Amino acid sequence: MKTLSGANPHAARAKYNNDHERWKAIVRRDPNADGKFYYSVRTTGVYCRPSCAARLARRENVQFHISGEAAEQAGFRACKRCQPNGQALAEWHAATVAKACRLIKNAEKTPALATLATMVGMSPFHFHRVFTKLVGLTPKAYATAHRADRLRAELLKRGTVTEAIYGAGFNSNSRFYAESSQILGMTPRRFREGGTGEAIRFAVGECSLGSILVAASETGVCAISLGDDPNRLAEDLQDRFPKAHLIGGDKEFERVVAQVVGFVEAPKLGWTLPLDLRGTAFQRRVWKALREIPAGSTASYAQIAKRIGRSKSVRAVAGACAANAIAVAVPCHRVLRANGNLSGYRWGVHRKRALLQRESVHR
Repeated sequence: MKTLSGANPHAARAKYNNDHERWKAIVRRDPNADGKFYYSVRTTGVYCRPSCAARLARRENVQFHISGEAAEQAGFRACKRCQPNGQALAEWHAATVAKACRLIKNAEKTPALATLATMVGMSPFHFHRVFTKLVGLTPKAYATAHRADRLRAELLKRGTVTEAIYGAGFNSNSRFYAESSQILGMTPRRFREGGTGEAIRFAVGECSLGSILVAASETGVCAISLGDDPNRLAEDLQDRFPKAHLIGGDKEFERVVAQVVGFVEAPKLGWTLPLDLRGTAFQRRVWKALREIPAGSTASYAQIAKRIGRSKSVRAVAGACAANAIAVAVPCHRVLRANGNLSGYRWGVHRKRALLQRESVHR
């Protein structure tokens, strides 16, 4: 049996301290073994990380090495696929996606997918997959979210809507107005005026968790609130949209409320109504990740941060959860502390506990 070239008795962790365990790690392409040892293939003359996705070599052609340097000293060259002599693949992906985000932010016009992929040295298909996995949004959705943030800032500081349109990177008025309502949830002039005249319908009902208020703009449901006092819920809505025209729900809108209540009582029904999510690009990334947590499951703030490619932004993720104004449909109640504790909840921890218990039963 071939031994670990250049090894000493304490060089590798106990889990990979014999050739049998090392071979098993290669067979399952174990990423945890990366950096603990390397392997070379006699017939190809290359050496790889244990997690390399290349075709599995025959066992008799494999030799193990304590380091990439040891493999190269033995006459092997680095695999071009897993790049064992460079950055770890995960680190390289993270750096590549970060570069792409900077390119999107700094570009006057959003680059096409193929252009972005070429600029970061990937194929369009592979880049799209890696970017979406790390960021939680497709490159196009990320660019749209960033442009929406930029547009909001420009509308608040520019003298005219036209100046804001070009300041945000739109090359023509027609192109902007075709997308403006989807981006802002209202016309740009209404946004500049703080939502003055925006029509928001709302109604208050009752559910097993107490009073429930549902509000919707022309785009979709923009608020779901839970509480004990219906009047307080209505006041909170007015505080959130001080310049909007709030319209009490009619029979048609009460059917929307009934549909929301049905979802609260029976999560297995699924959510089918459109949403009007108003927040920063970062907040929308968090909210999207929340909506991907299945009913009956939970996640920690750290796990959500990792899913959106911002593993060091745990506190910011918690802030985005706290800023969520759409209860249950954007399920921030499914996020717990790392130790499993419920932590806080905008609409009361007892309601968070009740929702989680209900969803575990439905699951």
